[in-house]
Amino acid sequence: MGGPMVERLLAAGHRLLVHDVNAAAVAQAVALGATAMPSPSAVADAAPVVFVSLPTPDVVRQVALGAGGLAEGAAMRIYADLSTTGARVAQEVAAGLAANGVAVLDAPVSGGAAGAKAGTLSVMASGDRAAFETVRSLLETIGRNTIHVGDGVGQGQTLKLVNNLIAATVWAATAEAMVMGAKAGLDPAVMHAVVAKSSGRSFSTEVFMPKAVLERSFDFGFRLELMRKDVRLALAEAEALGTTMLTCTTAKQLYDHAMAHGGEGQDVTALIRLLESWGGAEVAAKPAG
Repeated sequence: MGGPMVERLLAAGHRLLVHDVNAAAVAQAVALGATAMPSPSAVADAAPVVFVSLPTPDVVRQVALGAGGLAEGAAMRIYADLSTTGARVAQEVAAGLAANGVAVLDAPVSGGAAGAKAGTLSVMASGDRAAFETVRSLLETIGRNTIHVGDGVGQGQTLKLVNNLIAATVWAATAEAMVMGAKAGLDPAVMHAVVAKSSGRSFSTEVFMPKAVLERSFDFGFRLELMRKDVRLALAEAEALGTTMLTCTTAKQLYDHAMAHGGEGQDVTALIRLLESWGGAEVAAKPAG
């Protein structure tokens, strides 16, 4: 996700300072015109606006508040986290940066790598309204659907978890149902074409199914373990709130099982492979002719 965002921001004429533990990702950004920095603190010591896009809450916490982290930089005035961390980590980071006079936005994104590349991400920002208005044009460069959802830090994170929990649960149900149809002898392409125009349509049928599943590319661009991470974060938030999550808890069990049986490093669309192995049917487009 970070790579396409960097590409769009550079193409829009912005000067970027970048740091990542992935040397290849940094090299790619530098080749596009960014300047590599040796640490998060070095970035925050030179840039007034800092965006982070990181894989887990622990990494976000370490980059923001740990040794050599952003909190040690003197220039940063606005921090925007585009990762999915959950509200509590967003609030913890905000509290840690407040002493430095840094305005904090949690601004998680939705739309996958393809959305980042096209600039069509949804950005769910919350926190200081003035800070949001300052960086709105930057966010809109990567996300056509950029919305300030509330003044409280963490509200954007909660909304992102609501969204991803729906997406993850609907994908699990869609995959199960499509395997059932294939096992019954339905042509997967015909089945998809009908469902995509009927009440069962969803992001899963519109985006996951046509290429990643039917054409067996499994390349939507979002890893299975990250979807499971988001489901776990969402259910932890739900438990803290005392809300009942029977359906979503069942979906979590499926993602857990997939990760325990070869899911590491796999695309989220590969979840259907596990269900195909259980059902004895493949959801694939039939060869032409």
